[in-house]
Amino acid sequence: MHQHSHLETTRRTTARRAAALLPAWLLVAALGAPAAAQNFPVTPAQRGTAEQVAAAGVPLSELAPDAPDTYTVKRGDTLWGISGVFLARPWRWPELWGMNLQDIRNPHLIYPGQQLVLERRDGRATLRVRQAAAGDLPTETVRVSPRVRIEPLSGSAVPAVQTHLIEAFLSEPVIVDEAALLQAPRIVAASETRVLITRGDRAYVRGPTETPLQRSAGATEYRVFRNARPIKDPVTSAVLGYEAPYLGKASLVRGETVQAVRTSSGGQQQMPVPATIDIVSAKEEMRVGDRLLPEPPRVFTSYVPHAPAAGLEGTIVSIYGEAVAIAGQSQVVLINKGTADGIESGHVFAILKAGDRRVDRSQPGERTDIKLPDERNGLLMVFRPFEKLSYALILEISDTVQVGDRIASPQ
Repeated sequence: MHQHSHLETTRRTTARRAAALLPAWLLVAALGAPAAAQNFPVTPAQRGTAEQVAAAGVPLSELAPDAPDTYTVKRGDTLWGISGVFLARPWRWPELWGMNLQDIRNPHLIYPGQQLVLERRDGRATLRVRQAAAGDLPTETVRVSPRVRIEPLSGSAVPAVQTHLIEAFLSEPVIVDEAALLQAPRIVAASETRVLITRGDRAYVRGPTETPLQRSAGATEYRVFRNARPIKDPVTSAVLGYEAPYLGKASLVRGETVQAVRTSSGGQQQMPVPATIDIVSAKEEMRVGDRLLPEPPRVFTSYVPHAPAAGLEGTIVSIYGEAVAIAGQSQVVLINKGTADGIESGHVFAILKAGDRRVDRSQPGERTDIKLPDERNGLLMVFRPFEKLSYALILEISDTVQVGDRIASPQ
């Protein structure tokens, strides 16, 4: 048993050393993290950036004016907040970490109590973690005897942003296209004694005639939604998708069938028998006419903030919430760019407030209509992209945000 424990510790240590060689924004499953924190892909562009800054570093001009030489991570910190401590442009955080691939550990795996050290040399800046003190994550192979041991998991690591602001959006509202909306099964009946349906109730569902709802199709867990509303591009008026407000979850018990039913004339008629669902959770009460979509696999994504490609621009097309026209700090908005445009989780955009329209009266006898330049109003970060639309969190703001405001690469 002693030998087994030693081998296991050695295996974990080897995994940690291998993880240190990976690009900074990859959340590494080999570090003993729970299953929720696994399988984050690294794109060739991300790897290329890490390798480039590993050789070049970040210019001192990119540092915040009062960037400290050391910083001790505290509970409640976020990666965005810490990056603002060191950098004038926080979205360059991956570059600051990526410049020392041989030594720097993943920024997702920094913990309260650890000390970050900023090193300045030859006009460049690098960031590293000071040698772990007693009680920190082990970095070397340690011979141990068989006993109960407590190891910190990545769940206690510092998050990229305040997770409570976006947690609901990772599993609740969903963007669908028109075809998926038309194919979505609908609730057609419930118990005779129930008008509104909630957790613990049973209901009955029908899919399209050509594709009845069947358990054999694979999906057994569904989301229930109502009144999916079209999201239109404010410039072109094209429908980019439909936002389906989340009502709850349902489990498919039985699929649709057809049954022969005796008629009043003594004959038989083939009648459709709806599928059976049980409501397993309810955010709001449901009713006949509400629709279902298969529960997608939970996607756990790295949210390290970084800038998109230069020149990429878009527009805020919606503010999440009922009849909300103006957004403020820490609210969620939809932008008219998605994965089809190269958008990925963690992309940071500048919010540009449209300049006022004025009349130039400075010249006697002249009245010229003018428009003042658009001014930067804050920053937002994409956290859930779809094909043509993306949810984004407002990180910083100097004035209110409204539908129609432009966004652009912050660089």
